[in-house]
Amino acid sequence: MTGDGGARPAAPRSEAGTAGGRRLYTLGLWLAAPLVLARLALRSRRQPGYLDHLGERFGRYRSRAAPAVPPSAGTASLERSGPLYWLHAVSVGETQAARPVIEALRARRPDARFLLTHMTPTGRATAHELFGDTVQSVYLPYDFPFAVRRFLAHFRPDVGVIMETELWPNLVSACRRRGVPLYLVNARLSERSAARYRRFPRLTADALRGLSGVFAQADADADRLRSLGAPEVVVTGNVKFDALPSPALVAVGERWRAGWAGRPVLIAASTREGEEPRVLEALRAMQVPGLLLLLVPRHPQRFDEVARLLDQAGLRYARRSAQGGVESLADRSIQVLLGDSMGEMAVYYAACDLAFVGGSLLPLGGQNLIEPCALGRPVLVGPHTFNFREVAAQAIEAGAAIRVADPAAFAHEAERLFGDPAARAAMGEAGAAFARHHRGATARTIDRLPG
Repeated sequence: MTGDGGARPAAPRSEAGTAGGRRLYTLGLWLAAPLVLARLALRSRRQPGYLDHLGERFGRYRSRAAPAVPPSAGTASLERSGPLYWLHAVSVGETQAARPVIEALRARRPDARFLLTHMTPTGRATAHELFGDTVQSVYLPYDFPFAVRRFLAHFRPDVGVIMETELWPNLVSACRRRGVPLYLVNARLSERSAARYRRFPRLTADALRGLSGVFAQADADADRLRSLGAPEVVVTGNVKFDALPSPALVAVGERWRAGWAGRPVLIAASTREGEEPRVLEALRAMQVPGLLLLLVPRHPQRFDEVARLLDQAGLRYARRSAQGGVESLADRSIQVLLGDSMGEMAVYYAACDLAFVGGSLLPLGGQNLIEPCALGRPVLVGPHTFNFREVAAQAIEAGAAIRVADPAAFAHEAERLFGDPAARAAMGEAGAAFARHHRGATARTIDRLPG
C-alpha cells in the first residue's frame, strides 16, 4: 500500500439499515429485466455485438483473467503470481482513459494481470485494439446479486477500479463482503447526473461509503460526490491528459495530410445523432477553397446512416473503409471523408488543420477535446459541453479552444481560422501547452492504489 489515500475500511454501518433499500433496488432490476433484454435486442439490430457473450451479462464466464505481460512462461503464466487488477470501463472513452492507468500499474508491478469489464461492444473492441490479448475483456454483469457474486467468485480480483462514475449498489456491497477494495477513479459527475443520483439518496450514499477511495477529476466533481455522501474524495486530476496519442497513428495521419495536395482539412469528430445535418449546414456556409471535411461519427452503428445523409445532401465523399478512399482525396471535388473506422481518432486528428469536437451542438454533453489539444490542433466546441465542463472551460481560457453557438457561428469561426494561419498556430501551441500542464493524474492515482 502506498500513498496517503490507499484502501481504508468502509465506515461501520448496519447492513439492516441499508439492505432494505438494496432489496427494493434489486426488485426494480428484476422488473426492468424484460425491458433491458428488449433494449439489447433493439440495439443489436444496428450493432450485433450487443447479443454476443450474453451469458456474461449474468455472470457466466468461460475463461480466467489474462496473464501478466509480457507472457514469458506459456500456460504457467496464468498462475496467480501477481495481483489481478480489475478495471471497469463502460465504453470507448473510459477504456481509453484506462490505458495510462494500466500502463503505470504494469510498470510498477510487472507480474500483475489485468481484467477490463465493459457494458458496450465498442468498449470491448477498443480494449482489443489497445491491448490485444494482453488484457482480458469481458462484460460486467448486470447488478443482480447472484450475477455479481458469480463474477467476483470467477475472477477473484485483488483490486477493483471503476473508471469515471458508475455506481452499482449490489456490486459495491459484494466487493465489501469479499474484502475486495473498490475505487472510483477519474471520477466526473455533471450536475445533471448528480440530480439523478439524488433521487435515491440513501442507496447512493451507501454505495459511495462502501468504496475504498474516490479520486475525482476536478474540485466541482469532488464537491458533487461529497454532497451525495462520499466521505473522502481526493482530487487527482484527469488521467485522459496522460493518454498520449500513439506516435504510429499520428504518423499515419501526417502521411494522409501530405498526400492531399495542401488541402485545408476540418474534422468534425465524434458527432452524434442529429448533429451531422448541422455540421453540413456549416460546411455549406464556409467559403474555403478546396476544403475537406473529415466526418467521424461517434458510434459505428451509425456509419451507414451518415453515408445516406451525405448521399441525400448531394455531397461527393469517400469512405475510409473503401479501397483507395483516403488516396482519392487529392481530388478537390471530393468534399468529405467519412471516417467509418474504429481506433483511428488520433489518425484523423493528426490529418486535420482544425478540429470541431462533437456531441456539443446539441444538448448531449460534448466529447473529449484533450486529444486534439495534445496534438496541437485548434479546437471548436458547441454550446453543450456539460460532460466536460471544466476541461472545456480551461481549454477556452487557455486560448486552445473557441465555443460556437450554432452552425452559423461554427462556419464563421472556421472560415476565419482557415484564413489566418498564425491564429491557428497560436491556438495549437496553446492547446499543446494546456495538455502538458495538466498531465500527472495517473501517477497521483496509482500512488493511492494498493499493490
